[in-house]
Amino acid sequence: MTGTSSPLKVGLVGYGLAGSVFHAPLIAATEGLVLDTVVTSNPERQAQARAEHGDALRFAAAPDELWARAGDLDLIVIASPNKTHVAIATAALEAGLPVVVDKPVAGTAAEARTLATLADERGLLLSVFQNRRWDNDFRTLESLLKSGELGDVYRFESRFERWRPQPKGGWRESGNPAEIGGLLYDLGSHVVDQALVLFGPVTAVYAESDVRRAGAEADDDTFLALTHASGVRSHLYVSATTAQLGPRFRVLGSQAGYVKYGLDPQEAALREGRRPAPGVPWGVEDESQWGRVGSGESPLTGGGRPQPTLPGDYPAYYAAVAAALRDGAPNPVPATQAADALDVLEAARRSARDGVTVTL
Repeated sequence: MTGTSSPLKVGLVGYGLAGSVFHAPLIAATEGLVLDTVVTSNPERQAQARAEHGDALRFAAAPDELWARAGDLDLIVIASPNKTHVAIATAALEAGLPVVVDKPVAGTAAEARTLATLADERGLLLSVFQNRRWDNDFRTLESLLKSGELGDVYRFESRFERWRPQPKGGWRESGNPAEIGGLLYDLGSHVVDQALVLFGPVTAVYAESDVRRAGAEADDDTFLALTHASGVRSHLYVSATTAQLGPRFRVLGSQAGYVKYGLDPQEAALREGRRPAPGVPWGVEDESQWGRVGSGESPLTGGGRPQPTLPGDYPAYYAAVAAALRDGAPNPVPATQAADALDVLEAARRSARDGVTVTL
């Protein structure tokens, strides 16, 4: 595939929330990629995809239809329910196709590593869509850590909290273990991945996980405490039951701290139908939303100084995928890194169940 100039043809499996809001728009906005086929048997979703991406778009009712014409495609993106990820990714790799899988790539670290081994044996890209490595606040925090302005980080607090007192239903909230639902594996996949990228491997995991809402089946209020080999302690919160939202990030170092409220604006923009385009500002937030850097006083009473938030950049993920396929550039999120995060998630589930701290 290296050196080809025609657009790389992408087959997208699934056109629910992940496929329609995140993957399809970002694929369509990436130079060198073209959305060729969407796998969905739902007539309403087919009509939606055609309206959003043109009459030239093709459809398949099931992933197997893609393997029959694997030579016509250059990349498979899997945005179907979590329980299908491993089987579809395996079939795609065995058909000789590079793969992007939405998080979580699998239900267990062992399954993720088996997929990674298969991809290596076939010489194929296997990448995991950890888009929140390109959130505006995460990019800003990476920059602050690189500058050394915070000093040695002691504690990292990360919250992905929502106020959804009524369950929405569906597989994401199912209590069936086969569905791989619940917030630990949903939002937890993001906050754990970010903690590992920032502060490295984890040696111990403690977790508390609850089902709070009436009628809910899967965890909807979970806390993780991670001890990193570097000495940093990460406290991570994912919840659908938070009536008063805490800071997205609170990072405490030997010289200063960084506190940031509010979510990256890219998901809201994509949900509203806005799309990344050349020359158009993207992922930019208002100055009123900037975090603050300082020491000795609460940011809510004027402590510290405003820290300009870098723009969020979800388009960078698929640009990196295209570069990896065309030019052999690095895989933006290798499956082995996702497996490391799954080690932590599995330990957290065991910790919450047994009331113990799990050593990795």
